[in-house]
Amino acid sequence: MLSQISASLSHTSSSLTATTAFSFRRPVFRPKFPFYPFNRFNSQKRRFSTVVSMDGASSPASAAAASVESVSEDLKNQTLEHNNGSNNYGRDGGKNATGIDSISQNRVKLKLEELKWDHSFVRELPGDPRTDLIPREVLHSCYTKVSPSAEVDNPQLVAWSDSVAELLDLDPKEFERPDFPQIFSGASLLDGAMPYAQCYGGHQFGMWAGQLGDGRAITLGEVLNSKSQRWELQLKGAGRTPYSRFADGLAVLRSSIREFLCSEAIHSLGIPTTRALCLVTTGKYVTRDMFYDGNPKDEPGAIVCRVAQSFLRFGSYQIHASRGKDDLGLVCTLADYAIRHHFPHLENLSKSESLSFSTGEGDDSVVDLTSNKYAAWAVEVAERTASLVAKWQGVGFTHGVLNTDNMSVLGLTIDYGPFGFLDAFDPSFTPNTTDLPGRRYCFANQPDIGLWNIAQFATTLSAAQLINDKEANYAMERYGTKFMDEYQAIMTKKLGLPKYNKQLISDLLKNMAVDKVDYTNFFRLLSNIKADPTIQEDELLIPLKAVLLDIGKERKDAWTSWVKSYIQELSASGISDEDRKTSMDSVNPKYILRNYLCQSAIDAAEQGDFEEVRRLLKVMGRPYDEQPGMEKYARLPPAWAYRPGVCMLSCSS
Repeated sequence: MLSQISASLSHTSSSLTATTAFSFRRPVFRPKFPFYPFNRFNSQKRRFSTVVSMDGASSPASAAAASVESVSEDLKNQTLEHNNGSNNYGRDGGKNATGIDSISQNRVKLKLEELKWDHSFVRELPGDPRTDLIPREVLHSCYTKVSPSAEVDNPQLVAWSDSVAELLDLDPKEFERPDFPQIFSGASLLDGAMPYAQCYGGHQFGMWAGQLGDGRAITLGEVLNSKSQRWELQLKGAGRTPYSRFADGLAVLRSSIREFLCSEAIHSLGIPTTRALCLVTTGKYVTRDMFYDGNPKDEPGAIVCRVAQSFLRFGSYQIHASRGKDDLGLVCTLADYAIRHHFPHLENLSKSESLSFSTGEGDDSVVDLTSNKYAAWAVEVAERTASLVAKWQGVGFTHGVLNTDNMSVLGLTIDYGPFGFLDAFDPSFTPNTTDLPGRRYCFANQPDIGLWNIAQFATTLSAAQLINDKEANYAMERYGTKFMDEYQAIMTKKLGLPKYNKQLISDLLKNMAVDKVDYTNFFRLLSNIKADPTIQEDELLIPLKAVLLDIGKERKDAWTSWVKSYIQELSASGISDEDRKTSMDSVNPKYILRNYLCQSAIDAAEQGDFEEVRRLLKVMGRPYDEQPGMEKYARLPPAWAYRPGVCMLSCSS
């Protein structure tokens, strides 16, 4: 697969160099990196030999991976604190979504008027000379200055995140201000803001879509906190922009609740993501046809304030490369901007930190990342993307719309549309009704789609002559290696195993798929298995009885056989049952944001009751804790949860 994509990339790059314009065609998507079954995974993993190691001596293949890891280590320890440490998968990854710990009692607490703004995006990048909202092609520009324009009538604060306020050094008492809803609905412009909408393009469902851009999201600007971290504040649903096309630029309460809650839930699971500061209603109604069936209805309008260190996407670069030689320079300008502000450790890599790798035979196959910061950047973007997708697979999260305009160059989960967590384990699950014909973005395909999107990103950098074909190939190869390394480590921890056991995990997932076992509850209960080979056969499945429902003798025998093999593996580890349970419970959440839980909160909120939204935020802020009294939020979905509009949604919002 990688060689096929590499060949395609080389061909595309050559044609780009010749024509100085993209000739996007609909690519054939053939999954080669399947999540299930497992027997085809490792065949994709290519081993590299290191030409020069960190100390200048030759070293084995494992050193190559370690050396590449060092490229991104600084950012993972410093800049990527955008998730308050959520780079590590599991309990230690996130903070309580309600957000106040003992350290924060002494932190800086600012009023809204005291936030420190720094508008680097507007200051350092070329902007649209026009400021009107007429839908149009915006050429030679990275953004258009535009102000929020959504109509409001007595806006109300639905929910807020104290932990995001802490990132901004914002005093949580500011949420109590009577004018807070006015400010974060865009009706009153925040002091110091310099609002704009970003220009980008993208591949949607494998087809080049041309210019897309922020059609309803308006960035207010960047805030620098007391740690010198840069945070963009963005209002989603704040009104039309030149990128709105024929849409109204607004958002409805149901989709806004989903985005607000899932942004914070994913963070608390320890997965990199954009965050959400607050959610307000506009007091106005918005017309939406939820199912695209010709039956539109009026729904309450709402606006989410999203927060991220950057909202740059793969499509932010693609749009400029697609427009040919006149805009190819903007790809380099944007790359320099991203590296300068978000990947500063790549700015001045020295030869003493040599990161040179052989991708084949002969000197011409050597890739030296220290000689080209853009190649080192492409590799890091690929690795972050691979790590992100591996973490999604670990918790059973399906994004639903992995278009290239929804892929963050920082490796964040971005743009929560029709997302869904696995209930009954089904590798072909997609939460997106628009995706049903081909299930391109289903759970099992996410690793492949991540690689496909990295190929498009590498193609863009190649078109701008920032990287060559070998460097592009290497970035894609690193994606595959990084994904497999991280995914195997995650699954090993989820099962409490001493080492990765491919056959045991493959057999488990096959069994789960056959019996449609609840993904989250199964792994949570698995920690109750005792590593005791003397347990009677008819008692082996007792710890799992709550999830192994309605199975006959044949399936019971299959599960019994698997549990026996599992216990045998555990027995060899020498780890106590208590220690293993503690470790497993720290990476297997008890609470995930199931779609039916969102819907219950939405139903209440649409009637003016916001308490369930706030309660869900609190529960999902501690997904790995038992939380006595909250057990109902870990239950299997009720029958009504499988109706259209709950378990699956369209891209409409």
